[in-house]
This record gives sequence, C-alpha cells and structure tokens, in this order.
Amino acid sequence: MRIAQVAPLAEAVPPKLYGGTERVVSWLTEELVAQGHEVTLFASGDSVTSAHLVPCNPCSLRLSGIRDHTASHLVMLDKVRARADAFDVIHFHVDLLQHVLFRDIAHKCLTTLHGRLDWPDFMPVFRTFREMPLVSISNSQRLPMPPDVSWLATVHHGLPSTVCPFDARGGDYLAFLGRISPEKRPDRAIEIAKRAGVPLKIAAKVDKADQEYFEVIRPLLDHPLVEFVGEIDESAKCDFLGHARALLFPINWPEPFGLVMIEAMSAGTPVIAWRNGSVPEVIADGVSGRVVESVDEAVAAVETVDAINRSAVRAHFEQHFTVCRMVAGYLAAYKLLLNRSATPSPVKLTSPTYPANALSRSAELRGRR
Repeated sequence: MRIAQVAPLAEAVPPKLYGGTERVVSWLTEELVAQGHEVTLFASGDSVTSAHLVPCNPCSLRLSGIRDHTASHLVMLDKVRARADAFDVIHFHVDLLQHVLFRDIAHKCLTTLHGRLDWPDFMPVFRTFREMPLVSISNSQRLPMPPDVSWLATVHHGLPSTVCPFDARGGDYLAFLGRISPEKRPDRAIEIAKRAGVPLKIAAKVDKADQEYFEVIRPLLDHPLVEFVGEIDESAKCDFLGHARALLFPINWPEPFGLVMIEAMSAGTPVIAWRNGSVPEVIADGVSGRVVESVDEAVAAVETVDAINRSAVRAHFEQHFTVCRMVAGYLAAYKLLLNRSATPSPVKLTSPTYPANALSRSAELRGRR
C-alpha cells in the first residue's frame, strides 16, 4: 500500500525530547515500512525515518522559534496535495487545515485526532466537513463531538516493546512525567507523595505558556521528598519509568489517551491515575494500576501498589498497546476507507470489550491539549 503520513511540524519525527504525537507517528511509520508498505513521511527536515522523507521545514518549528505554525503547515499541505495521486491513503496527524484542501478526495484521506475535542471553537469545522473520515485515539475522546461525523475507527496508541524494556525490580520512588501545567496537576502528585511519605521524582517540561503556573508550583518543589528532574530524553525516560515504584497520573482534564501510561506499563510499572478521559480504557484497575478519584484514594493506592505484579502489568501492555496492535488497527482502517464510497457515511461507535467501562466521563475543568 502507498501511504502518506502527514506529521505536525512542531517537533521532529521522532522528537528530540517532548512530543507525543510525533513519537506515535514515528512508531507507526517505521512499523508500516517494516511490514513492506511504501510510506512517505511529510515532516520537519530534522526527522529521522526509514520512509521517504519530504522535508517541509528545515527543522522542527519549536527549535526554529516560529510561534505561529499555520503558514508552515499550509505550505506542507500544498506539498501533500501536489503528490496526492501517488498515494492510496493520506493519513493526517494535524487537526483542521486539511479538511478544506482535501475535501474533494476525502475517500482516500483520514485524520487521527490526537488532541482534546471539547473545545467549542473546533466544532464548526467538524460540523461542516462531515464527510472527512476521522480516527479517535480513545472512545472517550469522541464524547463531545457531533453525532454524525464520519468516524472510521478508534485506534489506541501502541509502542515498540523495546522502547521501555521490562524492569522486574522497580524502585522506591513515585514518578511524574509530562508537562508542568494545570491539567496535569503536579501539585496533586506532590501532595500524594508527601502524605504517603514516599519520594517523588518529577521529570517535566515547562512550556513558556505554563511559566506562570510553574511559579506557583516552584515553592512546592522545595521539600525533602520531592526532586525536580526537568525535561528528559528517551534514553533517560526508560530508566526513570522502569525504576519507579509507580507512575502518578493525577490529571484534571479529559485526556485523549495518555501515552506515558503505556510507556510505564511497558516497563512493568503500575499507574495510579485519575478517572478522567481515556484512563479507564487504558488502565485495568487492579491489574496494570489503580484508577482513583481523590487524593485519599491515591494515597491508599500508593500504600498497596506493591501488591500489583509487574509481570502482569507488562502482559497487559503486550496484549493491548504494542505498535503491532496499533498498526493492525490502522491497516484495518485504511482498508475500510478504501472499500467505502467517495462520500462515506458515519460509522457507529462501538466500545472496546476491555475494560468494560471504556466510555468514561469527560472532565468539565479547564485544560489544554
């Protein structure tokens, strides 16, 4: 199959440091190539891939200092459109702009929506371009959307089993990995660690947009149980997660997926996560972690988390969240797309069979992607 992967330009593919979407695009692209497909990747020029790379900016936009990415993405989409006849499937990982430019060839296009979908600002596009096939990364992500958009599939993220190798021993600290931002709630993580009397290591990026919030959090870092590591790369992430007693995921927003949860599970590290967004779809309560709804419940989970078998955590990852399983889901979506008419009709949403409570409630609190 001739497949185009169209990545965001904010980060390289794969990203040098933080960047979940670009990392997923890299894993997907490399596995498709390994399975014999002809893949073209539209991405920043500092990307590294075994596919044919079409550089759409010399380096990632975050590194180049460009603040408004709209113009660069429009130029990239023009390059994709000029080559559209060369592909059987064009797979977009950017949010909105392609809907206008590719509407007439919607029958060969699909868009994976990687972000939150409860912003009212986005709805005019989804209501207008209903024929554009969409893929969600969790069923909970779909809940705010109009009922008659053209859902093609839900495909959970997956990663290579070697990215975060299994660590049977674990460690004695709690881990927090992500961004310092209001929706990620590092303050909750700090409170949990202090009340449980367990060391906490925070490996987190501080965006310029979150600098003011970081100043609120900074005084909380001055505690003997808390260590602020800062932003870490892929190699450091493996040890950071694998050597942890548990990962804290105390989110305060409708998380579309939560890649760090499956990275931790790959290492065998259980996850203590708030019941928001995709969490009940990703975490099997009592098997790969604990799903909680309060700081009290989280503290209690810390006290009992050692009873969770790390081999069972890894087994849950291998059954549900490997890159091979993700690619199988996308190949099925590609085939469904190609078998549909040029004006597709909406596909009924079906919930995954495991776990049973796949459609979790959306949080009504403010947050960002």
